[in-house]
Amino acid sequence: MKKYVSILVTMLVLFVTLPGIGSSALEKNKNLSSGEPVNIKVMSYNIHHAVGEDGELNLDRIAEVIKNTDSDIIGLQEVDNHWSSRSDFQDQAKLLAERLDMFYIYAANLNYESSEEGVPNRQYGTAILSEYPFLDGFNHLLPKIGDTEQRGLFEAVINVKGTQLHLYNTHLALTPEERKIQIREIVDIAGGAQGPQIIMGDLNALPSSEAMKPLYSHYSDAFEGHEDAYTYSATNPTKRINYIFTSNDLETKQAQVINTLASDHLPITTEITLYRSQPYQNGNK
Repeated sequence: MKKYVSILVTMLVLFVTLPGIGSSALEKNKNLSSGEPVNIKVMSYNIHHAVGEDGELNLDRIAEVIKNTDSDIIGLQEVDNHWSSRSDFQDQAKLLAERLDMFYIYAANLNYESSEEGVPNRQYGTAILSEYPFLDGFNHLLPKIGDTEQRGLFEAVINVKGTQLHLYNTHLALTPEERKIQIREIVDIAGGAQGPQIIMGDLNALPSSEAMKPLYSHYSDAFEGHEDAYTYSATNPTKRINYIFTSNDLETKQAQVINTLASDHLPITTEITLYRSQPYQNGNK
């Protein structure tokens, strides 16, 4: 029987849940010598609140897509938490974590308080699933222009066999001017972290767009050389708007776009080699 623990992180708007974990994930944190490199597979997936191109709500189908990639760390966008009937009021991050036997944390960019006692808030945002335990999580609310939808940069610190990996998961605005200021903010925030970093998500921007220049100046595109790595729409992919970027101290290989109609976006994966530091002890590397 798993044990689930919920905590509230007070930096900006963030609801974080840290569940217990099964034996499969625990084994990933054993039997590795100090400093030995570790290969991890990461995934970014806009799940469209688990509604596929057939119009069917099917969270099990999303879980199966993730499971079949054998990914270790997954950044999800468009994740509902008791949002509405469109997703059957599901706590989607928790349900996916249970089905996949993973740790998870959830960030609400939209958070509507319930007026009824015992009824949870309606939330919409991003989530991160991981085979490795989380050390911390922050949701940085990103700047916006006018009365547009609030977007966020979800930062997680993950203990990968003793090394702190900073993962940033985001879903950016639909307007070009907003994306410009949001990407500059992302680069500023991530630039303050020490150690290996991954930035992923649905950026709603083409690689050649002006807004993307700061990311390409500071980080490596895991899909460099894959100009045809189109991710939208799932039925007729003609645009590349979903990305995985890494800091220059990480090596990537085998970047892939996964063909599935479980969402309106196609998920992407890549394998990363992490060169580990000293073991994590008492909150310090």
